[in-house]
Amino acid sequence: MSHGRTYDEQRFSPLKQISTENVGELGLAWFADFDTRRGQEATPIIVDGVIYVSTAWSKVNAYDAKTGALLWRYDPKVPGEWAVNTCCDVVNRGVAAWNGKVFVGTLDGRLIALEAATGKPVWSVQTTDPKQPYSITGAPRVVKGRVIIGNGGSEFSVRGFVSAYDAETGKLDWRFYIVPGAPGTRDGVVSDKVLAEKAASTWSAGGYWPTKSGGGGAPWDAITYDPKTNLLFIGTGNGGPWPAEIRSPGGKDNLFLSSILALRPETGEYVWHYQETPADSWDYTAVQQITVADLNIGGRMRHVVMQAPKNGYFYILDAATGELLSAEPFVPLNWSTGVDLKTGRPLMNPDAHYDRTGKGFLVIPTPGGAHSWHPMSYSPQTGLVYIPTMYGNYPMVATEEDDNPMGQKLNISLSKGFAMYNEPGNRRINQAYLLAWDPVAQREVWRAHFGTSRGGGALSTAGGLVFQGNSRDRALVAYRADNGEKLWSMYAQTGIVAGPVTYAIEGEQYVAVVAGSRSAGNYYAPNYSRLLVFRLGATAQLPPEVAPPPLALNPPPQFGTEQTIEQGERLYDRFCGTCHGTDGQSRGMFPDLRYSAALNSEELINRIVLDGALTENGMVSFKKALSKKDVNAIRAYMVKRAHEAKAAGAAGPGAQAVPAAPRPAGQSPH
Repeated sequence: MSHGRTYDEQRFSPLKQISTENVGELGLAWFADFDTRRGQEATPIIVDGVIYVSTAWSKVNAYDAKTGALLWRYDPKVPGEWAVNTCCDVVNRGVAAWNGKVFVGTLDGRLIALEAATGKPVWSVQTTDPKQPYSITGAPRVVKGRVIIGNGGSEFSVRGFVSAYDAETGKLDWRFYIVPGAPGTRDGVVSDKVLAEKAASTWSAGGYWPTKSGGGGAPWDAITYDPKTNLLFIGTGNGGPWPAEIRSPGGKDNLFLSSILALRPETGEYVWHYQETPADSWDYTAVQQITVADLNIGGRMRHVVMQAPKNGYFYILDAATGELLSAEPFVPLNWSTGVDLKTGRPLMNPDAHYDRTGKGFLVIPTPGGAHSWHPMSYSPQTGLVYIPTMYGNYPMVATEEDDNPMGQKLNISLSKGFAMYNEPGNRRINQAYLLAWDPVAQREVWRAHFGTSRGGGALSTAGGLVFQGNSRDRALVAYRADNGEKLWSMYAQTGIVAGPVTYAIEGEQYVAVVAGSRSAGNYYAPNYSRLLVFRLGATAQLPPEVAPPPLALNPPPQFGTEQTIEQGERLYDRFCGTCHGTDGQSRGMFPDLRYSAALNSEELINRIVLDGALTENGMVSFKKALSKKDVNAIRAYMVKRAHEAKAAGAAGPGAQAVPAAPRPAGQSPH
């Protein structure tokens, strides 16, 4: 009934009918197709035999959990143009359920209560300023009759906050801003006092904050309630813009960025905080899942919170006080050399502070994180935490450009940054695996590799299993929880990044997971986004795959001067690259622009980029930021990229979209 099954968000199930002995008999019981091929990241909620699941564009579906019959569907009709205000696709990670209602946060910042029986709206509130580029992609939580919701937008330099609404009426109960506003100002909310006393002095006016920006800190995912301490733990986001010297010159910490905040759920009153990455410049959010557990540390049982955030350290803190108990790297990293347990501060690598002079840094982990939003799982049975892990590096170079009238305001240079990979002695690192981590011993126990595509969320069970999907194999996989042996998998036709769940009806155990990752495969492939549900002995089959349309590189003759093409590269870097990739290759989430028919027509590309011909799909008009001359320069640059790819013999995006032969449910893709 709760996100992560219980308040502690361990994502461990006591069900054990499906076990290491019989998981090979697991088969597809039923599936339900979704109506959009955009990214799918939701964890289903199961209440009284009904599955409630959100999909891309903040839609909500309800199904009979035994048969798969659709009970109702709700579409909040998020405007397509709002997609430009999201950093990472139009995703939604789940709903909350309480007292006959289902709650969903929408991409455009609304919080909506629906009748659980019918899907009809009960109330709706706008939680954010609709004039600002806020978004909601995370799941709400319900605590003591209040719906707790955060927001995203740090990449657009908004000022993040978390809010609590009365679950019955939608009335705002309290609000807590993550970072201070302009010096001397107050918001008239519960965070005013602590921001003035603890946070304001950790910021420097005169940079990007607070005259041009909100500073970031958006709490877009982690919300965990602990009944034992009666504390609400909030994970906070990165700084906006990314480089601290631009955001707030002077080397200060910038509270409460990249922190865990402990608040009282009834009032939002501050209790304690721990900042994991002071003066964050690497998008090292602390919004990753916060898990509560009881661990024997040093011969003493401690009630703790655990987190494996983006920055690569695994943290354990006393839940009541925030005392740091341990912090060890769960991946190799280079932005710091350790954490001082007495002060709680990381020991910084001075080279990690890239700047606007052109000095760059190849940081490990990447801004995507050693672990991102993909849920981890803690099994009290094995004492291990199962972490969807990435080990990689990323080039960071600051840029002065901060006047982008639309789109993300990162203040980093994509083109200059990725040129660092070609510098002598540098190489690109990119590894993905499921990591089994002993939180007490702070050491790795086992890992399961799956190439370079990030794995999905994890679920552990009393049957001795860990379930996880991935994008390389496009499969849901079951491992032995104690040693990582792969016991079963099912080919899903698309990547799986969401967290699986398991539930029982009439004594029968089921496993459910949302499938659908646009980063797996290519943009032009058919929609395979679905809810997949499994049980022992089931024999349902997915429909056969359909080959995507063949595409060929057919750019027009190169045009434009060298200066025009260079200007096009700079403009592409600022306005297009975060979605369409550094050279037009988006790895499946958005069209590969090297193959775009718009390259052949100045009129067509202007209709799309300036007139907003594809607004309903999320490709909005950039008329506020670009002129026709600018768009033509971008076109000249992409024509150059297309010719380079053609000369190199690049395969089309659909070259390997369909496997050589169909695989039945339960058969390993290897």
